[in-house]
Amino acid sequence: MAGTIVEWYEFFLYAAAATLVFNKIFFPPSEDPFENIIKAFLTYAVGFVSRPVGGVIFGHFGDKYGRKKLLQVAIILVGSTTFLMGCLPTYGKVGLIAPILLVVLRFLQGIAVGGEWGGAILLAAEHSPRKERGFWSSWPQAALPIGALMATGVLLVLSWALDDHAFLSWGWRVGFWLSVIIVAIGYYIRTKITDAAIFQEAKAEVETEAAGKPVSSLAEVLRHYPGRVVTAMGLRFSENILYYVAVTFSITYLSTHMHKNTSIILLLILGAHAVHAASLPAFGRLSDRVGRKPIFVLGVVLTAVWGFVAFPAFNTGSDGLVLLAITSGLIIHALMYATEPALMAEMFPTRVRYTGVSLGYQVTSIFAGSMAPIIGTLLLSRFGSWVPIAIYISAGAVVTGVATVFLHETRGISLYELDQADRARRAAGSDVPEGPNGAEPISVR
Repeated sequence: MAGTIVEWYEFFLYAAAATLVFNKIFFPPSEDPFENIIKAFLTYAVGFVSRPVGGVIFGHFGDKYGRKKLLQVAIILVGSTTFLMGCLPTYGKVGLIAPILLVVLRFLQGIAVGGEWGGAILLAAEHSPRKERGFWSSWPQAALPIGALMATGVLLVLSWALDDHAFLSWGWRVGFWLSVIIVAIGYYIRTKITDAAIFQEAKAEVETEAAGKPVSSLAEVLRHYPGRVVTAMGLRFSENILYYVAVTFSITYLSTHMHKNTSIILLLILGAHAVHAASLPAFGRLSDRVGRKPIFVLGVVLTAVWGFVAFPAFNTGSDGLVLLAITSGLIIHALMYATEPALMAEMFPTRVRYTGVSLGYQVTSIFAGSMAPIIGTLLLSRFGSWVPIAIYISAGAVVTGVATVFLHETRGISLYELDQADRARRAAGSDVPEGPNGAEPISVR
């Protein structure tokens, strides 16, 4: 969790800076207030495009060599790229070289974050008791709002302490430079962790079976578990859209459309993320008691109606109602997000689990989270109304709703027996892919 906080701090520091800073200093001036915001969001989306690349790379080597080693590489990579972002020259100094360098660093940052999530949640899930897997694996998920809270807090303090000129010229860079300190702390913590016994056993078994022949976990998971990968992708769609509309696009909507003070917006998001962080382990524990699927489906249903309630609240301009709207969106998001680690870990056998969960989680982000702020901004610029944006959020919920139809309940499943079923299938020489979530869960109690 500590290492993942570092990753999300740096990822969301970019998200906030894209809206508040990068659109002003890394692109040529424009009279259209939305034009450079869209350009900044496009560079933001690059990080999402590269996340599946990171998921495949880190998933392959993480399934082969271990979760711990790859997590150490991920934290160093994301820390280095974030620090270098804080050193970049502006468009006024070097012209188009500035946004090009920004895109390159953002791509590398996305690769690191793409490899991070799968390893972090699997360390927690594979170490967890089966009856408490939802609770313990939800803790790395809480790193997302804590990292975002830290990033928002740093920018908020800097915006308070500096005038607009100082903040845009050098103040924003401080948040990126601070990554060196928190990366060092996160890396040290990760030197003290170990891979779970179930992974070490699976690793030894794969090495024996391979007998020196190269084995691609990507090819294996797509060959034997394509339905599970597609289901995992569908589950991510609505949750991913909701989060980036509620957090990233809301900054644009409130600052540009409602002309709300930037510091106030950041302060409200800060408070909402605190509630978000607390709700994730609570919903993770609830999924251990009542099941993964009921909690997740509730989140999907509430997502479908959130936009139609939240945007009218934004339009009132009331700080209390805006805070309530953002917070409610993040609580709804937590219903889905808290259950995903255990749910996805319980879909795949250990030997391909890192690759499977990374693919299911990261590929969707290209079409969902990365595009949500861009689509929201384009819809707002085109129609000048929140209604199309709310419809867009509901459409995302429909996609995820379809995926839940193919979802079996996995609460209480034994990861060891899941591996045994995979072993038996391979021993029988079966090349028939399993369904969207495989066969009925094994030893559910």
